[in-house]
Amino acid sequence: MKKPETDPVVARNRKAAHDYQLGESWEAGIVLQGPEVKALRAGRASLIGGFAIIENREIWLHGVHIPQYSQARWSNAGSRRKRKLLLHRAQIDKIDRKINDSGLTVVPTVLYFKDGRAKVEISLARGKKTWDKRQTLAKREATRETERALNRHLKGHRT
Repeated sequence: MKKPETDPVVARNRKAAHDYQLGESWEAGIVLQGPEVKALRAGRASLIGGFAIIENREIWLHGVHIPQYSQARWSNAGSRRKRKLLLHRAQIDKIDRKINDSGLTVVPTVLYFKDGRAKVEISLARGKKTWDKRQTLAKREATRETERALNRHLKGHRT
């Protein structure tokens, strides 16, 4: 019997959608050490505050918290160390051009396993202003209120 093909999500960066306008995204492999993989399989990671930087035509992920695996002996690395992302050269060059031309940043949005390998989805992002955040919250609240009113109407309750 074959196991179902699922991609278990380890961590999501919901704060990124609130703080940034997300654009184009890529799936990248991430270079990890053994205990980090075990910590991820236990479902422990945080992408909040993470960002990616291109150095020497390589892309590095900074600020992502993968806690130390408790059963590991001597090989535990720093929990917020920088980690190399695996992308094709053309993809890295494209991201570099977009960052330099339009003042965007790269943030991790989802960390998951695919075919037994850890992957991270990175997105180009532009920072939102305070009024943009309030506007987004107001739109979300308005749609929730209309859905509630519609549900009350369909159930026969009076408003």
